[in-house]
Amino acid sequence: MLTRTLRVILVTACLLSLTVASFANSAVLQSPEFSLRALDGPPVSSESLRGEVVVLAFGASWLPLTRNQMESLKKLADQYAGRGVAVYWVSTESDSPKSKNFADDNQLRDLGRRYKITVLRDPDGATSKRLGVDQLPSTVMINKQGQVAAVVGGLDPNADVAKQLAERLDKIL
Repeated sequence: MLTRTLRVILVTACLLSLTVASFANSAVLQSPEFSLRALDGPPVSSESLRGEVVVLAFGASWLPLTRNQMESLKKLADQYAGRGVAVYWVSTESDSPKSKNFADDNQLRDLGRRYKITVLRDPDGATSKRLGVDQLPSTVMINKQGQVAAVVGGLDPNADVAKQLAERLDKIL
């Protein structure tokens, strides 16, 4: 009787772990659809980026770590230029002047020009949530098939962030 109970428990535990592993893999391999407004140029969508590896760095201009994030993105964009990698910074700030979290397009455009990075807007946070971003700053990497390959939350101000992101990017390429 005891062996049968143990066998049922073991089989249930195995099935549960397989279900969890399967769910984890499907979360990594999702193909989220999105469209973000570019400050200069046409909207950037999951469809328009298919076939490229995409780095979307989510942040806000008021964050103390934004400068580090932007410098790292610029370094990464330069390092992977011509290799089918698109690098963007995505502002999560509101586009409504009535919001406390407001940043106008000109402020963000200036920030993008200073670091030579294309700035996109996600003012309602819908895209960041869909891509699994739960903190700022965060970086999402999408493979050539349009699947989320990595979500990197946070930023260590003392680390070489470009190097850390490059290591993950090399695995995706």
